Amino acid sequence: MTPRTRALSVAAALAAAFLAAACGADGGRRLAAVEVGRPAPAYESLTLAGDTTSLAALRGTPVLLNIWATWCHPCRTEIPELERLHQAHGARGLRIVGVSIDAGGEDDAVREFATEYGMTYPVWRDADGRVSTLFAAIGVPATYLIDRDGTIRWLKVGPIAERDTGLARAIEEALN
Repeated sequence: MTPRTRALSVAAALAAAFLAAACGADGGRRLAAVEVGRPAPAYESLTLAGDTTSLAALRGTPVLLNIWATWCHPCRTEIPELERLHQAHGARGLRIVGVSIDAGGEDDAVREFATEYGMTYPVWRDADGRVSTLFAAIGVPATYLIDRDGTIRWLKVGPIAERDTGLARAIEEALN
């Protein structure tokens, strides 16, 4: 397969996946819009230890959900800021959750990455990419601040900036 053919195949697969999600590949139900002020999608995952967990289990607590991958360079640059937010606001109730979309079978690599980058917040695994579809994340990193009631209060596709004032304000509002 030539590089051009491979690129066209990848583009076609991405377009098909987008159309399937947009056209109701979820069994005919229309996916709810993912935007500020709307409820966050229901999402269940596995921890690196293999335990089942979910956003529903965190209801009542503000959650900063970050979708990332070990191969994503912008994800690597934002991890120190996510860890800073975890250290600064964890005692006040903010839960930071990193959801790795690395391929299945990569648990050891994800664990090593989390250790190497000093990630002390929980890491969930999403090897089948459901989280990206549910949250309409067109790339990684993608970050969503979900309030105590399960409503999205802030979102960003792309790396979060160090000491982002909009995010800081949204976190304060979610914690109060």
